[in-house]
Amino acid sequence: MTQITESDLQQQLARLGQLRSAIAQAIVGQEAVVEQLLIGLLAGGHCLLEGVPGLGKTLLVRSLGQALELQFRRVQFTPDLMPSDILGTELLEEDHGTGHRHFRFQPGPIFTHLLLADELNRTPPKTQAALLEAMQERTISYAGTTHALPSPFFVLATQNPLEQAGTYPLPEAQLDRFLLHIRVDYPSEQEEHDILAQTTGRAGGEVPRVMGGEEVLALQARVRDVHVGEDLLRWITRLVRASRPADGVPEDVRKYVRWGAGPRAGQSLVLAAKARALLHGRLAATREDIAALAAPVMRHRLLLSFAAEAEQRSADDVIGALLRGVPFPGA
Repeated sequence: MTQITESDLQQQLARLGQLRSAIAQAIVGQEAVVEQLLIGLLAGGHCLLEGVPGLGKTLLVRSLGQALELQFRRVQFTPDLMPSDILGTELLEEDHGTGHRHFRFQPGPIFTHLLLADELNRTPPKTQAALLEAMQERTISYAGTTHALPSPFFVLATQNPLEQAGTYPLPEAQLDRFLLHIRVDYPSEQEEHDILAQTTGRAGGEVPRVMGGEEVLALQARVRDVHVGEDLLRWITRLVRASRPADGVPEDVRKYVRWGAGPRAGQSLVLAAKARALLHGRLAATREDIAALAAPVMRHRLLLSFAAEAEQRSADDVIGALLRGVPFPGA
């Protein structure tokens, strides 16, 4: 583990608290969503936010971009968007002094630290694939030249689960590129009251900037130092393997799952648990971290059967059965 003083650690943790407070100046409630968003950032992964219109998904991501001293860009995905509109293109330029012509690469909006991909499921598969390949490789290849994306690089994609006409659902292999699938639900009655009071008066102040790119990279490195015990690793392995239909797995899995999670789900669950532990001021992950993040990590990695749809069973229902049915080692 990298050596760090207690004061350095406390300073980093204080920064995380300030980041939460800054986002809360623009977002009412949604504590679980904000926490999962920060976990994705600390773990160095990408997040897919899903919720009906009007729940503040875009405002949430924009507030995070304002709180971080990072370059932030938003792309509204539409059916006519082309890969070059995201990645960039080459422009033919002429030197007026010599008359010599040459091509110059013009970077697209993906060359940023924080990218909001709004309504990703409204753009055709070829544009989706171009974005998701860049998310995985952290580079862009154009005309035989590789261009590195900025670091840190964080993609937050949104999609509307209601309107399916004219949309292009992400294939399972591409969904697997997202570290977390975050569900944004309706606010409570008190939260909705506070939203009405806060957003219908005079405009509030700007979200303060509290953290820069170097601090984000330092925190991402610190996440890797968080300890995960052998028992936790074994439990995560068993949870992921039990999500695949086979003999000896929970009945709900055999009945409702066509295809289970792959090894990347286990990797994501370990990293996300480490990030949550750090976010809560701990240098060791616990069973609580695993239980809290099993659904966001695995819900988009399970392919459910027709029986699940007929009986109105969700991926979260199956994951709940997994957590209950897969014993902790030694328990």
